[in-house]
Amino acid sequence: RSDSRGRKIKRRSKASSERASVGITGMGEQGTSGSEGGGSMVEAQAPAKKGDGRAADPRLQGISDAIRVVPHFPKPGIMFNDITALLLRPGVFKDAVDMFVERYRGMGIAAVAGIEARGFIFGPAIALAIGAKFIPLRKPGKLPGEVISETYTLEYGTDCLEMHVGAVEPGDRVVVVDDLVATGGTLSAAIKLLERAAADVVECACLIGLPKFKGL
Repeated sequence: RSDSRGRKIKRRSKASSERASVGITGMGEQGTSGSEGGGSMVEAQAPAKKGDGRAADPRLQGISDAIRVVPHFPKPGIMFNDITALLLRPGVFKDAVDMFVERYRGMGIAAVAGIEARGFIFGPAIALAIGAKFIPLRKPGKLPGEVISETYTLEYGTDCLEMHVGAVEPGDRVVVVDDLVATGGTLSAAIKLLERAAADVVECACLIGLPKFKGL
């Protein structure tokens, strides 16, 4: 595996169309990812390919249908993939969490790290179900006590993620969770932050992928 800072992660084997694919996408040992928030000029759509066992899961269509695409939010030209409508449908929300849990149960995952803010929606539920601890990765100044931080570059400026010192033990197997993968910047920062604490980042997992952006 390698990221833009030299850390190894496999690239996605195939690019898809200019649409957001909805699926339980594990990226790390099996692909690359990044998360920049709500969306771009794309629409959410469940993948139709039946050759991929995960893509063929019948639950994906319900998850895709529950994600609302909001034009021109938070600014003109942005198509925002809004997962809050999914949260209003308990059965579909459970399907999304269950698919993550099915992927990671039995893999010896010690911690699930969720990226602020929408990673906090799925991360704790996944962690509880697989018997792992949950680690919040937060914006600067949100965590009390001693933290370590990782600054990363955005299109216009920089941002930062912070984590409590001691949140992970050396060798902990960690999954990083967020709602959406776009350019790769935020998840790359999360990987680097966790690996600086000697954690083993197994995968980064997101519900929605924006294939317009190549990522790492």
